[in-house]
Amino acid sequence: MYKELIAQKKKDFDGVLEFAKSEAAGIRTGRASPSMVEDIPLEYMGSQLKIKELASISTPEPRMLVMQPWDSGALSAIEKAIRESSLGLNPTNDGKSIRLTIPALTEERRKEFIKVLHAKMEEARIRMRHVREDVVKKVQNAVREKTAREDDARLAKDELQKITDNLNKQIDELVKKKEQELMSS
Repeated sequence: MYKELIAQKKKDFDGVLEFAKSEAAGIRTGRASPSMVEDIPLEYMGSQLKIKELASISTPEPRMLVMQPWDSGALSAIEKAIRESSLGLNPTNDGKSIRLTIPALTEERRKEFIKVLHAKMEEARIRMRHVREDVVKKVQNAVREKTAREDDARLAKDELQKITDNLNKQIDELVKKKEQELMSS
């Protein structure tokens, strides 16, 4: 009984890991990467969109990003979204595209980004705990309703602990890798 619940929630656990990876990718290092800006949300024509849905993003140089919107009316919205993001970058709008020059990171800025990284990864862990708690509650309800045994609750907790331990390990490896990237770039 509990195995079906865990199998149903596997997609949610995988989503937590994907969330963690995308959040880590969005934290900038000294090199330009489209993943730094592609998921920045913005308001355009009454809709909530992401930059990657409005523009092509390229890296013509190691420290430069260029965003060319498919609709030139989106330029100011993209520029505003980048200014208001936590990246701390100042976009340049030439009327056709937006350029972002990525400055070298100072030691202080690197430490700030590491703090942001840890906060984002804690958010991923919280999401993971919510998924785990949801399964545990469903199994406990089934035990109370006598549709599952006490052993199922214990086995479910053990199985979920293995999954969360594995996810935590992957998140820790992601943090370690990103910290090294931030401190060495």
